Amino acid sequence: MSEVLRVEAGELSVDELIDALNDGSRVLVDVEVAGASHEVALRYDGETYHCDTPTNLHRHAEESGMRGCIDQMGYAADE
Repeated sequence: MSEVLRVEAGELSVDELIDALNDGSRVLVDVEVAGASHEVALRYDGETYHCDTPTNLHRHAEESGMRGCIDQMGYAADE
């Protein structure tokens, strides 16, 4: 079973989040949207990166796509 890492949005950099995913961790990101707290699950199955939000599941075949998603959605710290 993979390690679960729970973080607040903006707590880690994109590099730190990607490193955790590539190391096999599942990352749970707590985000606030419209005044409500939500959990987003990020994971990598060895071939595809997954970003599971309360309303959608995004899949990215390339690391660069996942980096862009993490950055665009505000899950990582500003660099």
